[in-house]
Amino acid sequence: MAEVIKHDGVVDSIEGDCIHVRIVQASACAACGAKSLCSAAESKEKVVDVYGADTEAFVVGQRVMVEGSAAMGMKAVRLAFLFPLILLVGAVALAMWLSEGNEAVAALSALLALTLYFLVLFACKKRLMNEFTFKIKPI
Repeated sequence: MAEVIKHDGVVDSIEGDCIHVRIVQASACAACGAKSLCSAAESKEKVVDVYGADTEAFVVGQRVMVEGSAAMGMKAVRLAFLFPLILLVGAVALAMWLSEGNEAVAALSALLALTLYFLVLFACKKRLMNEFTFKIKPI
C-alpha cells in the first residue's frame, strides 16, 4: 500500500466541484513546546484544491482531513525542481559549447529553455490536475 500524507485543514470555500481547503504546513519544530523561544520554528498556510469530492457533504469552516500519496509528492518535486535543474544545466552547457564560451548566450538560452518548460507544464495543466488528486474526509 502506498504511503499517505495527511494534513488537517478547514474548508475555506466551495466553488462548483472544487473544495478549497486551508491547511497549516508546519515544520517539525513548529509543534515543539519551545517554539516561542526558538527562531527556527516556522509554519505556512496553504490552500489545497480538492476536485471530485461530494461538495454537498461539506460546509465552509468545517474541519477536514486532506490526503495525498507520497508518490504524488515525489512526482511534483521532480516536475518542479529536478527536471528544471537538469534542463538548466544542460542548456547552459550546450550553449557554452555551441557559442564558444559566450556567457550571455548561455544565460539567455537557459532562461529560454526554462520558460519553454514551464509553458509546456502550463499547457498540460488539465492532465496534471487529473494526476494530482487529493481526497478529503470530515474529522
